[in-house]
Amino acid sequence: MSVVHIDAGPGSGSASVQTAPSGVAVASARVAPSRDGDTLHRPGRPAAPSGLSPADAARRAGTADPCSGTTDLYAGAADLRADAAATRSAAARRPGLATTAPFLRACRRDQPETTPVWFMRQAGRVLPEYRALRADVPMLDSCRDPAMITEITMQPVRRFRPDAAIFFSDIVVPLVAIGLDIDIVAGVGPVVAEPVRDAARLTALRALEPDDVGYVTQAVRDLLGELGGTPLIGFAGAPFTLASYLVEGGPSRNHLRTKAMMYGEPKLWHDLLDRLATITTAFLRVQVDAGVDAVQLFDSWAGALSEDDYRRYVAPHSARVLDAFAGEVPRIHFGVNTGELLAAMGQAGADVVGVDWRVPLDEAARRIGPGRAVQGNLDPAAVFAPEPVLAAKVGDVLARGAKAEGHVFNLGHGVLPETDPGVLAHIVDLVHAG
Repeated sequence: MSVVHIDAGPGSGSASVQTAPSGVAVASARVAPSRDGDTLHRPGRPAAPSGLSPADAARRAGTADPCSGTTDLYAGAADLRADAAATRSAAARRPGLATTAPFLRACRRDQPETTPVWFMRQAGRVLPEYRALRADVPMLDSCRDPAMITEITMQPVRRFRPDAAIFFSDIVVPLVAIGLDIDIVAGVGPVVAEPVRDAARLTALRALEPDDVGYVTQAVRDLLGELGGTPLIGFAGAPFTLASYLVEGGPSRNHLRTKAMMYGEPKLWHDLLDRLATITTAFLRVQVDAGVDAVQLFDSWAGALSEDDYRRYVAPHSARVLDAFAGEVPRIHFGVNTGELLAAMGQAGADVVGVDWRVPLDEAARRIGPGRAVQGNLDPAAVFAPEPVLAAKVGDVLARGAKAEGHVFNLGHGVLPETDPGVLAHIVDLVHAG
């Protein structure tokens, strides 16, 4: 990659035009000096999870009812994790940033002077510069080009000055990286050429190796040099949401095939989620090892489940992913329409529980219980309201969030594509003004 530096004017840092390997010219701006301290070294990496849980081992061996005891095992493990969280804060790996970045402080329930704010899908189609950059580039190709990943991740940071950046990628990237034939179809979403509906197809879900996603490592390292004091959030799709795409063959309103497998073939179901938990953990491990400051586990479709089904069929697998990073980086757990699952999602190992717009934050904090921060939860449609109405709604979210032990302001879901970017910048100002 060739880089040409350009003077961007007094007080604005430096800018550069980079020519990516694909030949795409992308502009980037250095919004602050390089981060202080050691940006890439990660001391004290905890050992990776060893083996399967007793319940999963029994299922694999065929010596136990695939579902028996899952809820009790999960509940006991959740209590142990909650106790551990009280004595082992999920602090950032770079102490300087951990004590200065409002986002990381809020994740640790450290009550920063201003409420931190970022937006899910802040890096994407809402921005004209993103649309121009990606005009002729397929989504998955853009997720595998370090220069494009870096530029797209940086675009909202320059525009809105949020308190965190979210790594640009897609939840199916690790599945494509291990060889699955998945395409992201405009207006539809991920489409799986050969759905996973029997044990024979499980063999396609091999382990993810770091070299499978070397572009992720490179992009994270490039971003650390661009972001200055702005934390970087890595992310991945949760096992249940990935399983739903694989079983259904694409997006689904009712998740009928998914639930049919879950109820009718529980051993196959748990084997599938066990493999997906391993892949998801490996994908997040690559990001954490490269230097991200926090991770978010997206369980977009978990709201389709009852609490009992979530605890029985899903939570143990999400817990295994989140447990892999306990005490290392803050862990955010988010799902849509999960008001009845908030306590369970927190108990699965989250330091921060994301809340959609359907449940007021003070009530969400009550359901989640002590020892965790909350994230959210302005209705994404509120950005289209008149300014006085928007300001009142932002104020209401802030007031309710103040009753939680920690609060990261966000929308209750991703930014809608029709959103005016100027309104998002205004929301950042409103939140910071308190």
